[in-house]
Amino acid sequence: MARKKLSKEKSLQRTKFYAQCIVCLAALGAGAFLIKGAADRSTIVSQSPYADDSELPDTTMETAPADTDPNKELYESLMVNTKDKYRGDLILVNNDHQYFSGDEDLVSILEMNDETDRHFFTSVDYTYQILGCVYKPMARMIEDFYNLYYNDTLTIYGSYRTTEFQQQLYDQDLADTGNEESDRVAKPGFSEHETGYAFDFSETVNNNYDGTGDFAWINENCYKYGFILRYPEDKVEITKIKYEPWHFRYVGLPHAYYMTKNGLCLEEYIDLLHNYEYGSDHLEFKDDNSKSYEVYFVASDDGSDTTTVPVPAGKQYTISGNNIDGFIVTVFNDGIPEIMKYTPSTASSDDGDNSADSPDDNGSSPDDSDSAPDNDSDGDSADIQQ
Repeated sequence: MARKKLSKEKSLQRTKFYAQCIVCLAALGAGAFLIKGAADRSTIVSQSPYADDSELPDTTMETAPADTDPNKELYESLMVNTKDKYRGDLILVNNDHQYFSGDEDLVSILEMNDETDRHFFTSVDYTYQILGCVYKPMARMIEDFYNLYYNDTLTIYGSYRTTEFQQQLYDQDLADTGNEESDRVAKPGFSEHETGYAFDFSETVNNNYDGTGDFAWINENCYKYGFILRYPEDKVEITKIKYEPWHFRYVGLPHAYYMTKNGLCLEEYIDLLHNYEYGSDHLEFKDDNSKSYEVYFVASDDGSDTTTVPVPAGKQYTISGNNIDGFIVTVFNDGIPEIMKYTPSTASSDDGDNSADSPDDNGSSPDDSDSAPDNDSDGDSADIQQ
């Protein structure tokens, strides 16, 4: 009796267990059926054309592009004395812009001729001086001229002058002409001769250098040595000085090249460079020998003792003031030629130029005597000295 009762209880438990399993399976099946039906009935809702999401934050992740341009030029900041804007081979000195003299690195022309054994040109006497950085390209130009024409009659008639001597010349010209102002002699303090960057040619036969005959070669090729004819005949209204074919001014290369090829006097060139300020397009060009240059302007910080001048890293460059409102940086992409290199005799840099592994003067070396002559001088005639 007891065994039958126990067997009956087990049977009921088994039946109950099976029933629970069936209910669970049914529930799972129903759930799966409902999920599938919901999925089948779902649709993608597109954005309403009337929705305004302009104020919604942009959650798109942006990655800054890496600067992978290998040709991009890198610049470093160089601190220069703001007053050095009055120094350098590109300073503009005329009746509107005074020269602030001091510490000129001068050499005697005849003493340098003796030291270098040059006897195919001369100057008035041993007191006639010029900047040391100007002598080398000037002498090279005259030497190339001599080798072409065997003409040894050139003489330096006007070179560096003190302000006091310039005053004497100015007063004498007024006395001779009876005018209140001179258009033949610069005012004292406003003459390029006071800088040492300028000189005047004469010749020992007629004492009248006019840039014709054999001498036409000098006037036509002086730019190749870094010189310009300072007072051209077609620029009198700008320079305010009469035509002086004997008056040469050193500005260095590549500037002499660019001015000559584009028919610019120094006033026009300095004004032009204001359009090529650092941070915008720079003036880029090549010379006759395919040497590449880059030139740009940096305004001086006149409210500070120093001015920050950006210079290209790893390239040779020079810095010159313009004697007005800033600095002109010249980049020599192919290096500074040997003929333009000069070591000043004093500790200070020559006329305010700054350079990286380079001399104080900028320019391009002549490849030969026919293709690369160059001059630097200041204009005066044999009778009237600017």
